[in-house]
Amino acid sequence: MSMQDTIADMLTRLRNAQLVCKSEVVIPISKLKLEISRILKEEGYILYYANDKTNITVKLKYFKGQPVISNIKRISKPSLRIYKGKDQLVKIDDGLGIVIVSTSKGLMTSSEAIKRALGGEVICIVH
Repeated sequence: MSMQDTIADMLTRLRNAQLVCKSEVVIPISKLKLEISRILKEEGYILYYANDKTNITVKLKYFKGQPVISNIKRISKPSLRIYKGKDQLVKIDDGLGIVIVSTSKGLMTSSEAIKRALGGEVICIVH
């Protein structure tokens, strides 16, 4: 059986691992997943990530026994792509989390995309 939405699989693995308080989770590798991991690390949602030829190992972060990622949700899906212009990204970003956007200049948070005056495909929201 082939997996249709590998990004949704990654987000589900992160969510499920944190629900059972795992210290780390292993995810099959792809360039997009590496970029999402990089952003999560830069924004302080995970401790670190490491990769080998086939997998990414993500070390999860907790604060006072609670997961730092309280909610992670896939927005744009293979069956329904969601694109937003730079002016529309302001309405999505509520300040309580991050929105990860795929732009023509690569993957970045919505706040960085707004600074660069870029729009793009909304990949996911992390709270």
